[in-house]
Amino acid sequence: MNKIFEVPLYAYTRSPDQDAPAPVRHKVIVIGAGPIGLAAAIDLAQQGIEVVVLDDNDKVSFGSRAICFAKRTLEIADRLGGGRPMVDKGVQWNVGKVFFDERQVYEFNLLPEEGHANPAFINLQQYYFEQFMVDRVRELQEQGAPIEIRGRNKVEAIGTHDDHVKLEVETPEGSYTVEADWLIACDGAGSPTRRMLGLDFVGRVFEDNFLIADVIMDADFPTERWFWFDPPFNKGQSALLHKQPDGVWRIDLQLGWDIDKEREKRPENVIPRLKAMLGEDVQFELEWVSIYTFQCRRMERFRHNRVIFAGDSAHQVSPFGARGANSGMQDTDNLCWKLKLVIDGKAPETLLDSYDVERVHGADENILNSTRSTDFITPKSQMSRILRDAVLDLSEHHEFARPLVNSGRLSVPCTYDGSPLNSADALDGPARTRPGSPCPDAPLGDEFLLPKLAGKFTLLTIDADAPDVIEEDGIEVTRLALSVKDDPTLELKRRYLGDATSAVYLIRPDQHVAARRDNYEDNAFRHAIRRASGKE
Repeated sequence: MNKIFEVPLYAYTRSPDQDAPAPVRHKVIVIGAGPIGLAAAIDLAQQGIEVVVLDDNDKVSFGSRAICFAKRTLEIADRLGGGRPMVDKGVQWNVGKVFFDERQVYEFNLLPEEGHANPAFINLQQYYFEQFMVDRVRELQEQGAPIEIRGRNKVEAIGTHDDHVKLEVETPEGSYTVEADWLIACDGAGSPTRRMLGLDFVGRVFEDNFLIADVIMDADFPTERWFWFDPPFNKGQSALLHKQPDGVWRIDLQLGWDIDKEREKRPENVIPRLKAMLGEDVQFELEWVSIYTFQCRRMERFRHNRVIFAGDSAHQVSPFGARGANSGMQDTDNLCWKLKLVIDGKAPETLLDSYDVERVHGADENILNSTRSTDFITPKSQMSRILRDAVLDLSEHHEFARPLVNSGRLSVPCTYDGSPLNSADALDGPARTRPGSPCPDAPLGDEFLLPKLAGKFTLLTIDADAPDVIEEDGIEVTRLALSVKDDPTLELKRRYLGDATSAVYLIRPDQHVAARRDNYEDNAFRHAIRRASGKE
């Protein structure tokens, strides 16, 4: 067993709050020290916002859990100071293969166009992600950033008020009470916070079960995503194989509807299934086994006054498509800059309502794609299965059928079409960089674009004039002046100009486009700044 599961990363120590005569008030408290909670805390601390993370555990999560991290997540992690360790440790992949019975019927390549700093996907155990995030917290603490993690601090009760939240926290040395101006709940799919506030999910739970096994073995399988429909080793069901670092392989096996979950997790039942898949002669060791049920659900609202939900506590999707942790990272990326402006008094509290609008939109998009994947992978009627199998048969020799094959549409960042923060599009430019879109990376000689857009409002000009600094109602916007001459590959032109000869973009701190025009027009961009900060 990997010793990473046994070593406390943030061991319990007594806090001065436990001895205070009255509850201590903090700016932000985050519940949950998983990837999403840690990302939120790091983001806030890097902006100078005091934040405390509470978790009833003191170690990394047990088992690999989320393993597929998309390029957008890596870009966000870069801004938080943890992206490079993830890429260095992770297994990069871009090829996926789909099998029907024993035949390969389809292959896809996720390799993005040239000119991106990060790969399309990496596979990395969640416990490493958490470890790298905790390492980043320690770095920030050494630099004097206002961030703290409290292990074995379990929130037992929450009281909500108009201007703060009160929490009762249980520790090995008894309970204490603490307050927060703002509470971010990142405490997972079974969120105790959600339960304590009497809130619930809406959506679908699919009556099917899947076995996850992390297997340590020395195998010569290529670094690819392999998905089987109706394989000979799991007839009538499906299977998935992924490579992870350290010789660990993720195997998912569909089990069916009416099963005894505890019985199916026993090694004497798991090992024969794996031998049927891998071969009797393959030597392997089980590291972690779990069983999950497809769920495509979300809260009706993610913001409840001073309590804001992010990640799995706010929404759940089936694992195929790698949409869970990746969408959770987009939640924090969307939320934290807005919360910073509100705390600093530079934006109204109603700006946080746009978090709800935009990330509910993102959750619905993920749920739609995840539901379609689930319906294709697990047909609910004989006619649906016949249609599914016909598509798989046709895809082996006919290209038109391949887009219909759905073994999990893989995570892509959400475009916030219709967001109240968007200004009307005033550039006849590429659709991929319309208002609401996440900025695609682009090469700039030996550098890349996205790091230059991180964490602040930016006026990106491409072969256009504009002021170097704009200040509008407390919001400062700095100019990044570029030319197509900065990129001999012309990817900057392709992604941001299209047929236009010049462009000016207003970029939000989360690297989403708020407005764009062919040239700088002062009144229009000042209006766009006010709109993007929730003032219009």
